[in-house]
Amino acid sequence: MEKILIIEDEDRILMGLEDDLRFEGYDVASAKDGLQGLTMAKEKAYDLIILDLMLPKLNGFEVCKQLRQAGIATPILMLTAKSQEVDKVLGLELGADDYVTKPFSPRELLARVKALLRRTQSNLSTSALFHFGDFEIDFKKYEARKSGRQFHLTALEFDLLRLFIQHPNEVLSRDFILDKIWGEEVYVNNRTVDTHVAQLRKKIEDDPANPKYIVGVRGVGYKFVPTI
Repeated sequence: MEKILIIEDEDRILMGLEDDLRFEGYDVASAKDGLQGLTMAKEKAYDLIILDLMLPKLNGFEVCKQLRQAGIATPILMLTAKSQEVDKVLGLELGADDYVTKPFSPRELLARVKALLRRTQSNLSTSALFHFGDFEIDFKKYEARKSGRQFHLTALEFDLLRLFIQHPNEVLSRDFILDKIWGEEVYVNNRTVDTHVAQLRKKIEDDPANPKYIVGVRGVGYKFVPTI
């Protein structure tokens, strides 16, 4: 049974999430402020963390940041009441794997939860270890290194990079990426793909504005070029 930690201070939303997730068979724990949630996440292993952005004592950004700094790689689904792109991008930069903007439907939230859990628990169809350029990516251990130095990728970024590696020099449409990474049952717009690709580029490209590994193809999607 997968264990999910919800860090949310709004009683109505928290109770709804707890009921929906338990009905789906998940083992659910909860915290109502960021400090308590951070402590719980450090003390016990969870399969997924649902993290609200606006929290008392410690906001979601800081919780996410401290978890990643502590080496905790548990997938994080961030909830935000704000629609500004900057908040979503900042969350991803700090290590969140995905985000849902309030108000959201229970069906959408559950679909995102299942997609995250499915990705992190799926059997790898690529080699456990892959090299390109100065990079070494270990998909079994979820570790990434550049020139021998380890750096952080989220679980979603590992899956996105794995998808590109599985299709070298092949143009992948945004719709194809959406179906493979988020699943057909999850509604995510094409702009979400662009946002996540942009975050991945910041981590693996020397010049993200002029990428050499993940190349954009105007009006279509992206192509992974493993060697230059």
